[in-house]
Amino acid sequence: MNAIADFFAWLFGTRQGVITLVAGGIVLFLILSFLLEIRTRSLYKNHEKTEGDWDLLDDDEQGWSDFDSDNN
Repeated sequence: MNAIADFFAWLFGTRQGVITLVAGGIVLFLILSFLLEIRTRSLYKNHEKTEGDWDLLDDDEQGWSDFDSDNN
């Protein structure tokens, strides 16, 4: 039981432990996002872009707003 207490004291009480905790969280969420992206692409692999779809990096639009008065 003392080893577990020492581990948590190191994890939350030292600079290296906190860096390890943050880096482990980043790696965990990168793996999860990669797996979920693969799953989503396999579900919607035949999806064609329609008129109502939007893209964050879409270069076809003239302005950055749907209202013409905001683009001036």
